[in-house]
Amino acid sequence: MASTPLALSAQSGWTETDHPRGGSPLDTGDLRRKYNFGDRLSELAIAQDPFFRLVSKVAKSPTDDPEFKFTEKRNSFHKRYGYVIGFHNGTADVTDDATLVNTSDAAVAAGGAVQIYVSADYKSAGNIGSRIGNAVAVGASGTKPRFFLQNQIIRIPVSDTGSYGVAEDYILVHVQTVDNDQADVASKECVQINGTCIKAAGSGKTELTSFEDATTLSTTLALSTSIGPAELASTQCHIVGTSYEEGSSLLGSTWDDQPYSTGSGLVQTFRDEFGMTNKARATVLKYDPNEFARVWREHLVAHKWDIEQAALYGSQGKQTISSKEYWYTQGAVDYIVNYGNVFALDHATKSSDSFLDDMSKFLDPRYNSANATVFFCDTATYNWMHKLSGYFSNNVGMVNPGSGTSTPNPSDSALGRADFAMAGKRKVFGVDITTISTPYGDMNVARNVHLDGSDVKILGVNMRYVKYRPLVGNGVNRDTSVYVGVQSLENSGVDKRVDMILTEAGFEWSMPESHVVWK
Repeated sequence: MASTPLALSAQSGWTETDHPRGGSPLDTGDLRRKYNFGDRLSELAIAQDPFFRLVSKVAKSPTDDPEFKFTEKRNSFHKRYGYVIGFHNGTADVTDDATLVNTSDAAVAAGGAVQIYVSADYKSAGNIGSRIGNAVAVGASGTKPRFFLQNQIIRIPVSDTGSYGVAEDYILVHVQTVDNDQADVASKECVQINGTCIKAAGSGKTELTSFEDATTLSTTLALSTSIGPAELASTQCHIVGTSYEEGSSLLGSTWDDQPYSTGSGLVQTFRDEFGMTNKARATVLKYDPNEFARVWREHLVAHKWDIEQAALYGSQGKQTISSKEYWYTQGAVDYIVNYGNVFALDHATKSSDSFLDDMSKFLDPRYNSANATVFFCDTATYNWMHKLSGYFSNNVGMVNPGSGTSTPNPSDSALGRADFAMAGKRKVFGVDITTISTPYGDMNVARNVHLDGSDVKILGVNMRYVKYRPLVGNGVNRDTSVYVGVQSLENSGVDKRVDMILTEAGFEWSMPESHVVWK
């Protein structure tokens, strides 16, 4: 087969049957023609640009608006919790902070009247919750929990003095009335709940776990690299069902529920121009006879490389420079570091146990799934994870007694554990994916050389919540296109040929709680 100017068949390993629509390879020798290359760009240098390859294959969604909009939806049923920031043993309205934070009032007996004030750590509109390292402050503006209703039963964890964050017992309160318009208490948005204690705590269990001591509301009620959903649950009050009297009538009340939030993204214009004199184009060279074809290949791969870089490191916004406006699309790192989950990772000190803790916090089944997430790693971390999942040195050890004793010593062996075991390797759309089995699901791990040299060690992307958005509308396709002969002897009188590659597209990122970065 004769080589085309792009040399796709002869030098890139393509054949006529490789083309998604059949037919011959693109012949870019026809001047003044545009060739859409969007469906084929990802085929080039797959191993070099794994993120763009995957997202363009599984989540390509053209947009007809350069400032595209999207909607996020979060369920409400698992967000029915809050933090008790005030507890009063009585029926009279109490609004002064000093009285409410005196948690010794929590020593209420069964049948006694109680008044509690509850805040949340997520935005009520859209249910936008806390993330590891990016927490929504308890009681911040817009966090009022609007799901408490009459006849609900609320479980309030308690402990003895000095046991903050450790639930040692609990109180059950039957809700009688709810005031969603209660003024802020302890400088936090909250609701007021009046109820009756139906289960008292054991002797001495009088302190609310959401308080550091009898009078101090905790300032650490937030997800962090050391505190995850499981740990934080011991400081939260939860609904544990309802109880209605026999023959009860309808109350006509329901949750004040708003599960939707909106976001927007921007397209960015990627452009690559290159030219060559016609004398150079007509000269047959050694090794690569067609120099223009070689340059073409280089620029196509470089164009894709640039898109991969923007997809990882871009920061969304518009900027006016010298009276010219430029648009920038959103990249993964900037988005996740500012809005998603963030953990620390040092290869020298990070143990498999610590990494397992991170995984358990991130892969909370209420928000995330390992199967939908691809973990892109820099080279050093890719090697580290393979060592971590190696059978012999790290995970699976024979039950080995300590020196001079017949009793197994956990410090001397892994005691047969296989928390991280390599389960195999496969190709997904041409990308090498290593499967590492963990107690929280199989990790899909891919090496991404674009992360080398950055402070990002692992980039965990839930592929359900990222999209590649090329601009396509009114019959105009701005996905990656080749513009042949934008300058030529025929149209300019200049004895050279200039071609151009152009892509106008952006990346849509949503549901930040479903993405993660290890730095």
